[in-house]
Amino acid sequence: MSATPAALAAPLTFSPCLKHYMWGGHNLARLTGRAPRDGVVAESWEISGHPAGPSIVEGGPLGGLGLPEVAARYGAALAGRRAEASPAGQAFPLLVKLLDASHALSVQVHPDDDYAAAHALGEPGKTEMWYILEAEPGARIVHGLVRGTDRAALRRAVAAGSVHDRLRRLPVKPGDAVMVPAGTVHGILSGIVLVEIQQSADTTYRIYDWDRVGPDGRPRQLHVERALEVIDFARPGPGIVASRVAEAGGGVRREVVAECDRFVVERVTLREGAAFETILDGETFEAWGVVSGRVSFRAEKPPPLEVAAVRFALLPAAMGWCGIRAVADSVLLRAYLP
Repeated sequence: MSATPAALAAPLTFSPCLKHYMWGGHNLARLTGRAPRDGVVAESWEISGHPAGPSIVEGGPLGGLGLPEVAARYGAALAGRRAEASPAGQAFPLLVKLLDASHALSVQVHPDDDYAAAHALGEPGKTEMWYILEAEPGARIVHGLVRGTDRAALRRAVAAGSVHDRLRRLPVKPGDAVMVPAGTVHGILSGIVLVEIQQSADTTYRIYDWDRVGPDGRPRQLHVERALEVIDFARPGPGIVASRVAEAGGGVRREVVAECDRFVVERVTLREGAAFETILDGETFEAWGVVSGRVSFRAEKPPPLEVAAVRFALLPAAMGWCGIRAVADSVLLRAYLP
């Protein structure tokens, strides 16, 4: 591996881009301390190189730069060699969000990479995963359609105003991980706070919006014909994923909770005082999120960086060795390119 650029020799943390959609609430202010307490916040784009909401580097030699600028300046030294084959092109390939669904989101679907390229959308398709942080008793998600729903049946339901009868609903609880492949009809219903890790894309086709109106008093736009083009009626996706233990011992438990051809997400549980080591050898970055507890990141040269829940850090692909020690019992998410 070539010499690490000095600016990428330590973890990067960011000021997020906040989104104030109508379905949000006040939970992100409570959980992160980085959202205003007197306004509705729906999403916090924690690690984002997307032009619709770039996150800004905090501190260090890159302080004040947006992630798109850092990605353009450092290329594979930031994102890794695996990113060079990503459909995101030169853009940073993943987007990490926090969502507060105090009210139900619309029922929607995202295109896949082939559709995005064929229709010149200017960004890749969107496969995503959700990690449930909080869920009220009885909380559910929409994931796929009920058995027997094909394109013609869904078109008829749209015309009749009965889409809600065609939706497959799943109960969720804190700690659940959900895969949402591109082409899967989905929706987050009320009373859920989650982490979303996804391809860096923002193309969304709404199918149904619960017969409500937007802030302007008018129904929000639907995209039924586009949605019908991209829905995968044959394969709804796995839904809630059964974790796979990859490592256990010494106060460390590492589980794979989501994996596809665009990203892998692990849950790493550390007992107080336990440590986990990783080597950033130029192949891929690692995005780490502390979802409970507090940890210290230590690189080869700079002073350690302490991060408490709920917060994210990006380890550049060229960073080299990094040690992560639990200051308190902690649960973290780790995302990287396969």
